[in-house]
Amino acid sequence: MAANSATATVQPCRIRILKEGSKLADQISGPVVYWMFRDQRVRDNWALIHAIEHARKASVPVAVAFNLFDQFLGAKARQLGFMLRGLQQLQSDLEETHQIPFFLFRGKAEETIPNFVGECGASLLVTDFSPLREVQKCKQEICKAVSDFVTIHEVDAHNVVPIWAASEKLEYSARTIRSKINVKLPQYLVEFPKLQPPLTKWVGVNRLIDWDGLIDEVLRKGAEVPEIDWCESGEKAAMEVLMGSKNGFLTKRLKGYSSDRNNPLKPGGLSGLSPYLHFGQLSAQRCALEARSRRKLCPEAVDAFLEELIVRRELADNFCFYQPHYDSLQGAWEWARKTLADHASDKREHIYTKEQLENAQTADPLWNASQLEMVYYGKMHGFMRMYWAKKILEWTRGPEEALEISIYLNNKYEIDGRDPNGYVGCMWSICGVHDQGWKERPIFGKIRYMNYAGCKRKFDVDGYISYVKRMLVETKKRKADCLLSRKAKEHCT
Repeated sequence: MAANSATATVQPCRIRILKEGSKLADQISGPVVYWMFRDQRVRDNWALIHAIEHARKASVPVAVAFNLFDQFLGAKARQLGFMLRGLQQLQSDLEETHQIPFFLFRGKAEETIPNFVGECGASLLVTDFSPLREVQKCKQEICKAVSDFVTIHEVDAHNVVPIWAASEKLEYSARTIRSKINVKLPQYLVEFPKLQPPLTKWVGVNRLIDWDGLIDEVLRKGAEVPEIDWCESGEKAAMEVLMGSKNGFLTKRLKGYSSDRNNPLKPGGLSGLSPYLHFGQLSAQRCALEARSRRKLCPEAVDAFLEELIVRRELADNFCFYQPHYDSLQGAWEWARKTLADHASDKREHIYTKEQLENAQTADPLWNASQLEMVYYGKMHGFMRMYWAKKILEWTRGPEEALEISIYLNNKYEIDGRDPNGYVGCMWSICGVHDQGWKERPIFGKIRYMNYAGCKRKFDVDGYISYVKRMLVETKKRKADCLLSRKAKEHCT
């Protein structure tokens, strides 16, 4: 159900009440705690705005809490390092600019968050929205664990049109959700209000956070997948990629988006925003607002960008929210399950193990290049992701194994892994989700087919392979130089 507030600047339909706390007549309202996890930013954050508005209205303090899952769906140094560096900047901004304390916890959120809510006597817990099973289950446990006097609000600050407002059911494709989203865009695609400071100061000692020690620890534990150096973390860096005067997407690269985004040889043709959108360091709504203001300059590029940013992203959230089996064959449509089952025992020319695939040890140099791009660069080009996943279906013992391996590799190496877009990308490629049936053929059945020859017709395949080889050489050289520099510093000290 939607929260009801006539004076709030956050639209009521953006908020869901997960738990309504009971209140005694003489009970004094406690603080507001915002449990942040998916939307890791201060600016343009409806959940933070809602938490502060409620705190100001009740004349109570507000705090932000974040729980670090040491192992969240296989995240390694690449993802955790990026996230923690952004959170370190966020804490500074929150506390110095807005006088809001930031608390970092480690362990199980279903234990740490209720404990903190109880310790500080909070009466309202505000949370981000995520469609992923693990987060949904965690929230259910938190609802049970907190006192009956605590109210819990869930705010969708990630989608432009809130997931439950866009549609009340599982949508079949972009075609079926597009009109539902577009008709509601005027209501939700609005400018954000200025973030107001809390009226009441937080009383209590802030816990010191050893950011350097914490980052060193996650880098050491997750060293198998090292950090990337092409993407700087944080809200300021995100806005620079979006609006920067040197190489900002909307300011310098927008014009070529509609023509270049499907060419793997032109990575600059993509927005480069997905890491920031995934970790919530940048609001999709801010991107949409800024892009819309430039539509007269290049309407085709803006329309293509808004289709990807809003319709396709929110379709992925819709799938994961309304389909509990979003990462298995059970989540595919009946026609897809049948055709995959009919062809599961078809003879394969090659069968590779997970280890062979992970190490790019196949007979296909194009596929190997795409896998290496992901492993070393942390981001495979979107067009190549489709080819990459479909070949895994062709080269494994069946669709179940293909889906499992593709999700494992995507979550492990992509900087924006463990995201609805990643799950849906694998499900689209292997299980035909949000697609239609095509001409029947071996192994794929009626699932859309892609092959090497088709890629050659679309772009310079040899050029892409050479590009990845050069990128690998440069990456390994930078890594070696960094190691030598570190050893030299250690020797000096």
